[in-house]
Amino acid sequence: MSRWAWAEVDLAAIEHNVGLLGASVAPSDVWVAVKADGYGHGAVAVARTALSAGATGLCVALVQEGVALREAGIDAPILVLSEQPPEELAAAVRHRLIGTVYSVAQIRAWEAAGAIDHPVHLKIDTGMRRVGVSPDQAMAVADAIAASPSVELAGVFTHLAVADLLDDPFTQRQLDTFEGVLATLAAAGHAAPMVHVSNSAAALAHPAARRSVVRAGIGAYGISPGSGVHDLAAGLLPALSLHARVSHAKRVSAGERISYGLRHLFTHDTTVATLPIGYADGVPRRLSSVGGQVLVGGRRRLIVGVVTMDQLMVDVGDSTVEIGDHAVLIGSQGDETITATEWADRLGTIAYEIVCGISARIERRPR
Repeated sequence: MSRWAWAEVDLAAIEHNVGLLGASVAPSDVWVAVKADGYGHGAVAVARTALSAGATGLCVALVQEGVALREAGIDAPILVLSEQPPEELAAAVRHRLIGTVYSVAQIRAWEAAGAIDHPVHLKIDTGMRRVGVSPDQAMAVADAIAASPSVELAGVFTHLAVADLLDDPFTQRQLDTFEGVLATLAAAGHAAPMVHVSNSAAALAHPAARRSVVRAGIGAYGISPGSGVHDLAAGLLPALSLHARVSHAKRVSAGERISYGLRHLFTHDTTVATLPIGYADGVPRRLSSVGGQVLVGGRRRLIVGVVTMDQLMVDVGDSTVEIGDHAVLIGSQGDETITATEWADRLGTIAYEIVCGISARIERRPR
């Protein structure tokens, strides 16, 4: 069965992006983040493509995400980026997932899960204040790792909060703090074979942050990490496009209104095309209220009325439109392009949220 709403994932674009990032950050390795189902692009297909393009490892957010990759036959190193519920760690051991540790309690959980010399990375909180051990407590956790027969220190890392804001001095403060922690750990015999700091923005904009590995997330999918690094991301190719077919068309008269709340008033006679895709699929309900558009017939068409759960409507003017005509919500048609970043800018969010928000009931088709 083929629904009249789908996403296409250009795996050649992902291959290009990973190769471009790899060349930019060499000799650092690239590990690609495929959490959240590959940022909405399909984790297994993205992982295979990224590895074939030169990535040497993968990053996920959940044990379940890593297990799914293993069950798909992917054998590359997989790092779970935060501490996990103790009951998940036995599966992590069985599937050879690299753990993240920033507390002694998590080390004890690895022991209880039956781990033996299991590789873990120590996460340092250098200022983002999300997860990680504070710099003054890092030695205690490193000592506990060294003393435990269940885990071994395979890496040390941190995460940057404002790497896409090139003039913000906070990034350098984070890097300085991290270097101090590394030096203190090394002096105590806790030097790690792998050190990593960079997300996509830092990989592009902060050479000093590249270290042995960079963690490429949104950049691997061809989306700029932020306005401050748009120029540095210009060579990246967006991999995901979102499509639908016209399921209904009708003429409406001036003075009529449309959709829930009847919020849109037509000021002229026009044709309205309905697309079978809505907020349950990841098209934000309020996209119509911020000027959201769709491509039909190679032209931009305004979304009219509130986006509903399963459908939305667009004003196509006096153009002829037929049932089954192709519409593009994100991507290109003719000479026009609508990007996930455009949606994000209109909605006051980031493109990460847009692509991750495209729901599982939208089929991903490789292109």
